Amino acid sequence: MAGEAPDRDHMAALEKGLAVIECFDAAHDKLTIAEVARATDLSRAAARRCLLTLTRIGYAEFDGKFFRLTPRVLRLGHAWLASTALPQLVQPFLERLSEEMHESSSASLLDGHEIVYIARSAQRRIMSVGLSVGTHLPAFCTSMGRVLLAWREPQDAQARILAGKPRALTPHTVTDIAALMAILANIRQQGHCIVDQELELGLISLAVPLFNARGEAVAAFNISGQIQRTSPQQMAERFLPRMLALQAMLRPLIT
Repeated sequence: MAGEAPDRDHMAALEKGLAVIECFDAAHDKLTIAEVARATDLSRAAARRCLLTLTRIGYAEFDGKFFRLTPRVLRLGHAWLASTALPQLVQPFLERLSEEMHESSSASLLDGHEIVYIARSAQRRIMSVGLSVGTHLPAFCTSMGRVLLAWREPQDAQARILAGKPRALTPHTVTDIAALMAILANIRQQGHCIVDQELELGLISLAVPLFNARGEAVAAFNISGQIQRTSPQQMAERFLPRMLALQAMLRPLIT
């Protein structure tokens, strides 16, 4: 804001470098300087300096036209995984749930307007894109995302949804902000969420929050399947009791 004193502890160069790393994804695995500048709202000169610095320290490579990230970037994510107990804690519970129910299950955290997968047990491929630890998906139209948004303050949840510029991914996707806020209020009241073909046609998912010992919703986990095998009502009847039991078992273990 105009007239606001600069934050002396804020490293703008570091922020720009991380923004450059984040603009690479499965659909943009190689980018030019101009493409990075557009994706990050940086000047071409700033984007070039960031890319060349990342290349110099081994986080990117350049073939004369395109820049790509290198496997060294995985060190950033591994540092978090190695420093938190939550993924290791929930993984065996997800594996047990998947084996018992013969469906895939996952756990995630809220990351801005998206969810990020922190653990997963896959029984079969359920989406056209591969899901794994580190995968990001929109929060507003996923069962785990809606659960996590429902346990935020309404103003915060709405701001996160709007920041992601929600768009319809299928004919069933709800994008109206008033409708989404009403859905979140209902999820908070009933304690779980079912999303029926809003993320991808044929995909249905049931999620519940993971609470810590203080009663805070710190993560979410789900079971996902195909609508051809189970209806929303059948999913709730078959899976919800077991998921709530696991939720209760995990609560005193999560700090």
